[in-house]
Amino acid sequence: MAEKMNVESFNLDHTKVKAPYVRLVDVIEGAHGDKIYKYDIRFCQPNKEHMDMPALHSLEHLMAENIRNHLENVIDLSPMGCQTGFYLSVFNNESYDDVLRAIEQTLNDVLNATEVPAANPVQCGRAESHDLEGAKALAEKMLAARGEWHQIFAE
Repeated sequence: MAEKMNVESFNLDHTKVKAPYVRLVDVIEGAHGDKIYKYDIRFCQPNKEHMDMPALHSLEHLMAENIRNHLENVIDLSPMGCQTGFYLSVFNNESYDDVLRAIEQTLNDVLNATEVPAANPVQCGRAESHDLEGAKALAEKMLAARGEWHQIFAE
């Protein structure tokens, strides 16, 4: 591999991971002891598959809104530009199992959704680009592999 890069995911060999998975990427400690935990929630196998943008966009809205009902101290949930997953940042919550449980509950919320929150021109920068059924299909696929989320690399 080339020299070490500043962005953690650029140092990850994407040919060796096995999606779907949930990976703790980094822990950053602040001056007063607060810690930020960053997770890679990978839905699709890098360079083999990706989420279509309208479905990804709806999944982002649904997860960003609902995960806060299941997990304290969420800073952000944001999509990866490669369209293969999301980053989740939380502070002062070091339990990987709590994060997995919250993701599972959130994805079940997606399956039960009847509409995409904030999918309108006032609250969204591209309101016409949503696909609720596509988001549900992505959530269902991720949930089907729930027992494998801890396995990051192919064996």
